Amino acid sequence: MKQDDRPLTAAVRPAGRRPGWDEYFMDIAEVVARRSTCLRRQVGAVIVKERRILASGYNGAPAGLKHCLETGCLREQKKVPPGERHELCRGLHAEQNALIQAAVYGTAIQGAVCYVTHQPCVLCAKILINAGIKKVVFQGEYPDSMALEMFEEAGVELINYQRGF
Repeated sequence: MKQDDRPLTAAVRPAGRRPGWDEYFMDIAEVVARRSTCLRRQVGAVIVKERRILASGYNGAPAGLKHCLETGCLREQKKVPPGERHELCRGLHAEQNALIQAAVYGTAIQGAVCYVTHQPCVLCAKILINAGIKKVVFQGEYPDSMALEMFEEAGVELINYQRGF
C-alpha cells in the first residue's frame, strides 16, 4: 500500500495540522490499548485533569497472573455476547486499571476526564461515577445502554468521539 492510500489515523494526519486535545488524548489511549492482552477487544484508557495525564490502563489479567493470551478466553469458549457476564472474564477493564493505578500511586482524580477507546460498560460506569470522573470521551459503540443511562443520571458528560481530519 502506498503512503497516500493509508487510512487517516493518529499516525497519518495532514502535515502541519496540530491535534486538538481530545484527539491528542484519544491517540494516547489507542497506544495504551496496544498493551492489552485481551483476545476479544483491546481497550485503552487515560485519565486526564487540566490537560495532564494522571493515569492510564489497558484491559488484561491482574498483575502476576497468566494473561488470556496464554490461557484462552473463557467468554469466547462459552460464546458469551459482548456486554454480558463480565464476571467470567479473568481480566480487568482498561478504566478499572487506570483507576487502580491512580489509587496505588495516591493520585487524586476527582473532577478528571477519562479518555477510553470504547464505550464503558455498566461496571466501569459505576466505578467512574463514584471516582468523581466528570467527563468520559470514548469512541466506538458497546452494547450497554444501562451504562449510558447511569452516566446521564449522574451528570457525567459523555462525548462519543468521532475522528475527523
